[in-house]
Amino acid sequence: MLTQNPLTPHAHDAPASPLERLAPNKLILGLFLPMQEGAWSPSRAPRSTSWTFDYLAQCTRQAEDLGFDLAFGLAQWMGKGGYGGEIHFREHELDPIIVNTALAAMTKRIVLINTVHILYAWHPLHLAKFGAALDHISGGRWGVNVVTGYKPSEYRMFGLDMIEHDLRYDMADEFTTLLERLWAEDENLTFAGRWWKTENAFLAPRPGARRPFLVNAASSGAGLAYAAKHSDLIFITSPGGAEPAKAYETLPPVNARIKDLAASLGRQVKTIINPHVICRPTEKEAQEAYRRILEHEDPVAADNFVQTFVGGDTKSWRGHSRAQWVIGGNVHLVGTPEQIVEGFVKLQAAGCDGVQVNFFDYLPDLAYFGEAVIPMMKLAGLRT
Repeated sequence: MLTQNPLTPHAHDAPASPLERLAPNKLILGLFLPMQEGAWSPSRAPRSTSWTFDYLAQCTRQAEDLGFDLAFGLAQWMGKGGYGGEIHFREHELDPIIVNTALAAMTKRIVLINTVHILYAWHPLHLAKFGAALDHISGGRWGVNVVTGYKPSEYRMFGLDMIEHDLRYDMADEFTTLLERLWAEDENLTFAGRWWKTENAFLAPRPGARRPFLVNAASSGAGLAYAAKHSDLIFITSPGGAEPAKAYETLPPVNARIKDLAASLGRQVKTIINPHVICRPTEKEAQEAYRRILEHEDPVAADNFVQTFVGGDTKSWRGHSRAQWVIGGNVHLVGTPEQIVEGFVKLQAAGCDGVQVNFFDYLPDLAYFGEAVIPMMKLAGLRT
């Protein structure tokens, strides 16, 4: 049964921040869904992880039962074979906006966020209408991760030329400005921008009093300026790579800069980072699981995966080594439940407002995380 939106669709005089609908936990807890084949690890080590909808639905419902705040879906556009290798890493993927539409009708509390490459021939009116529908279907639990794209191959798939890095964010600013106006205004809207135009556009129904969540990942100057102006949640990366101690050391200035930028515009934002969690009853077992992923790497897939990021103009992930890419995720937390929670405490102390975790073998790893880690997060004061 679809959840009805309890918010009045015309209460836009003083729109509330969508962040207000999140529970008042010291640390936001999100799950990075494995919508791509192989998820984050180009490894042939045995696992159950699957990109299929039934598997994604099991992950999302289990995360909701465990009290997770968010479930997040990445988007990609890949050629045949994905990143290659024996495993055809990431060849298959379900579109996240379609998946979230289905998940919205299967869940009641968890916030569902999906990625959209807005410069791949989207018009803001398309996303405004789809987002308003998802807002009503989910009862105000939907958000969009706005990305501009950084892979020339993806642009070429849509018959487009690659766009210069900072210009992409200028375009994203105009796109999102029009998107927010369509969600907020109750009259026909005529808009003549540099890249998008509309004449007498109107949206009904519009989202509720809290507009949908706006999310992006930012590390460059242009990306951070966009994030401070528009985003509620900002995905950040560790300049020091995936080794936890270096992440704890290098993250505080990143978080401070983002929040200072937002405050200068009179806005509040929250930052969230993506740890890959490998948790076992003993540290020895956790380290063995870590080594097993590396020992079974698919070298062709791994090489292609790494080159995509280090060969482009994205400013994120520059501090990560090849081996860290094989594991996947932005910070690697490997150890006992106590050690994982200690890592979360340090990430929070470094200024991160949330963690968006991913796993290698999702369903069993998520079940153990719920059994062993979440109770300790409550004891540590990170979760209520």
